[in-house]
Amino acid sequence: IGQPVEMTADVYGSSVVYHGKVVGFSAGTGSAFSLLPAQNATGNWIKVVQRLPVRIALDPADLEKHPLRIGLSMQVD
Repeated sequence: IGQPVEMTADVYGSSVVYHGKVVGFSAGTGSAFSLLPAQNATGNWIKVVQRLPVRIALDPADLEKHPLRIGLSMQVD
Protein backbone atom coordinates (compact mmCIF):
# COMPACT_ATOMS: atom_id res chain seq x y z
CA ILE A 1 0.00 0.00 0.00
CA GLY A 2 1.29 3.43 -0.97
CA GLN A 3 3.46 2.27 -3.89
CA PRO A 4 3.35 4.50 -6.99
CA VAL A 5 1.70 3.11 -10.11
CA GLU A 6 1.92 4.02 -13.80
CA MET A 7 -0.75 2.71 -16.16
CA THR A 8 -1.55 2.85 -19.86
CA ALA A 9 -4.96 2.10 -21.38
CA ASP A 10 -5.47 0.09 -24.54
CA VAL A 11 -7.76 2.78 -25.95
CA TYR A 12 -5.11 5.56 -25.81
CA GLY A 13 -1.95 3.49 -26.31
CA SER A 14 1.40 4.12 -24.65
CA SER A 15 1.32 7.87 -25.33
CA VAL A 16 -1.03 8.50 -22.37
CA VAL A 17 0.28 7.49 -18.93
CA TYR A 18 -1.94 7.54 -15.84
CA HIS A 19 -0.37 8.00 -12.41
CA GLY A 20 -1.69 6.73 -9.12
CA LYS A 21 -0.89 4.77 -5.98
CA VAL A 22 -1.93 1.47 -4.45
CA VAL A 23 -4.54 2.10 -1.75
CA GLY A 24 -5.49 -1.49 -0.93
CA PHE A 25 -5.64 -5.13 -1.96
CA SER A 26 -7.54 -8.28 -1.05
CA ALA A 27 -6.21 -10.91 1.34
CA GLY A 28 -6.50 -13.68 -1.27
CA THR A 29 -7.50 -14.59 -4.78
CA GLY A 30 -11.11 -14.43 -5.89
CA SER A 31 -11.38 -18.22 -5.97
CA ALA A 32 -10.31 -18.49 -2.31
CA PHE A 33 -13.36 -16.52 -1.15
CA SER A 34 -15.96 -17.67 -3.70
CA LEU A 35 -18.91 -19.78 -2.60
CA LEU A 36 -18.06 -22.54 -5.09
CA PRO A 37 -14.38 -22.32 -6.10
CA ALA A 38 -13.55 -23.43 -9.65
CA GLN A 39 -12.13 -26.94 -9.91
CA ASN A 40 -9.34 -27.88 -12.30
CA ALA A 41 -10.67 -31.07 -13.92
CA THR A 42 -7.37 -31.95 -15.61
CA GLY A 43 -5.49 -32.27 -12.32
CA ASN A 44 -2.71 -29.92 -13.46
CA TRP A 45 -2.32 -27.62 -10.46
CA ILE A 46 1.09 -26.24 -11.39
CA LYS A 47 0.13 -23.32 -13.65
CA VAL A 48 -3.16 -22.12 -12.18
CA VAL A 49 -3.57 -18.37 -12.77
CA GLN A 50 -4.38 -16.47 -9.60
CA ARG A 51 -5.50 -12.87 -9.66
CA LEU A 52 -5.23 -10.68 -6.59
CA PRO A 53 -7.62 -7.71 -6.60
CA VAL A 54 -5.72 -4.43 -6.16
CA ARG A 55 -7.32 -1.02 -5.57
CA ILE A 56 -5.51 1.91 -7.20
CA ALA A 57 -6.31 5.61 -6.73
CA LEU A 58 -5.74 7.52 -9.97
CA ASP A 59 -4.69 11.14 -10.30
CA PRO A 60 -7.92 13.10 -11.01
CA ALA A 61 -6.07 15.42 -13.41
CA ASP A 62 -5.08 12.44 -15.59
CA LEU A 63 -8.70 11.24 -15.68
CA GLU A 64 -9.99 14.69 -16.57
CA LYS A 65 -7.66 14.93 -19.57
CA HIS A 66 -8.27 11.36 -20.77
CA PRO A 67 -11.46 9.79 -19.35
CA LEU A 68 -11.64 6.02 -18.93
CA ARG A 69 -14.58 3.70 -19.59
CA ILE A 70 -15.63 0.41 -18.00
CA GLY A 71 -14.09 -2.69 -19.55
CA LEU A 72 -10.82 -1.23 -20.85
CA SER A 73 -7.62 -3.22 -20.54
CA MET A 74 -4.78 -1.56 -18.67
CA GLN A 75 -1.03 -2.19 -18.51
CA VAL A 76 0.06 -1.55 -14.91
CA ASP A 77 3.63 -1.00 -13.69
